[in-house]
Amino acid sequence: MKILVPVKQIASLDDQFEMRDDGRDVDEDYLEKDLNEFDHFSVEEALLIKEAAGDGVEVVVAIIGDDDSDDALRTALAKGADRGIRVWDDSLAEADGTSVARILAKVVEREKPDMVFTGAQSSDFGSATTGMALAGLLGWPHAAVVSNLEYKPGASSAKLRRELEGGLEEIMTIRCPAVLSIQLGINQPRYASLRGIKQAKQKPVDELSLDDLGLGASDVEPAFHVRKMYAPERGKAELITGSAAEQAARLAQIIKEIRGM
Repeated sequence: MKILVPVKQIASLDDQFEMRDDGRDVDEDYLEKDLNEFDHFSVEEALLIKEAAGDGVEVVVAIIGDDDSDDALRTALAKGADRGIRVWDDSLAEADGTSVARILAKVVEREKPDMVFTGAQSSDFGSATTGMALAGLLGWPHAAVVSNLEYKPGASSAKLRRELEGGLEEIMTIRCPAVLSIQLGINQPRYASLRGIKQAKQKPVDELSLDDLGLGASDVEPAFHVRKMYAPERGKAELITGSAAEQAARLAQIIKEIRGM
């Protein structure tokens, strides 16, 4: 039995930063990169199922990224995943969630997992499209923002709870194989031990190109391209104090100043 867990390396922004010369992104020197927060939970959920079942369950993590993303992949391996897959091509530099889903669909065809766990979304873009798009391409059932899961390896269905708007929860049974997008708080992700970090360096990682998956650059063309990125000008705030009459008078003055009166 196999669980495939796609993960992502995300970039977090320092308080002080500068844009690239082309104005389309932040200068790499001002970015800190790490494993996506949501993916800690999806990896942990797969590992819990593996540990509860004992032998016979393999957890495979997959990432779409260049050499720098190897650290994020090794983090998942250090937690206990069995092996990794890294797919990269220079044409993927601006890949969006749908492009990534097309690649992952080919990885699923290659690996033939019984379940796929993704994070509910990425901490950088937050589009939450990859899991849904992947399920659509595979023709598999899909459930998003899964907050509780009951699944035994080899079962034809799984019982789960998922978050809805307004604080509601939905309890449902889903056919397997399925793509599940895992929500924060479903479990308590473990830290990678020193032993696990050392072992992760020896675990196998398949490095694949688009050609290996039978894809070309035109197959993963993103639906959009970033034309410009910039930090908007910061406004200012004022705490209005005093009596109700004084506050009203100050508010009226501010409105007049804004209107140029």
